[in-house]
Amino acid sequence: MIASLAGIVAHSGGDGVVVEVGGVGYLVFCSARTQGMLPPSGAPARLLIETHVREDHIHLYGFADAAERDWFRRLMTVQGVGARLALAILSAVAPDALALAILAQDRAVLARAEGVGPRLAARIVNELRDKVGGIAAPAAAAPPSAGVDGAVADAVSALENLKIGRAEAFAAVSAAARRLGAGVAVEALIAEGLRELAR
Repeated sequence: MIASLAGIVAHSGGDGVVVEVGGVGYLVFCSARTQGMLPPSGAPARLLIETHVREDHIHLYGFADAAERDWFRRLMTVQGVGARLALAILSAVAPDALALAILAQDRAVLARAEGVGPRLAARIVNELRDKVGGIAAPAAAAPPSAGVDGAVADAVSALENLKIGRAEAFAAVSAAARRLGAGVAVEALIAEGLRELAR
């Protein structure tokens, strides 16, 4: 199996890039995020590779970093999500934002990706919610202690009423809950969450 490619970017566009290694051009399918991080044609580049072998083809999927590759693998475990759809999700949502969206159960963020409707977005959230911790979610996304879950939910709802996105509100309130500790009042979480957002 091919785990990485280091070579010259021969062409970039559409849904992938051609990386030339030792005179051989490898077509590598990539997210828009990874393509945007690659150097221009003619420059050296290195991609982490996920190799998929089927009876009728061998496809290479490339990633600029391990976080995106890990999310690709995790998304592929969800029923109804194939490789192309996983890349579409990663094109629309960066890995850190994806972790926040799943922890916050923010289906709207996932539905930004082409081909992801409300039902599939809900399935992704439900199936991956308990697996986010194993993919190096951002520190701000780590769930607060169990003692403040109800207060966190109320504070997140209050921030949403102020037209703050659910994922952003969840991250800010979770950080506030960790800072303030267990047994904190909803009002204090809201105030600290707003201060977190202002930083």
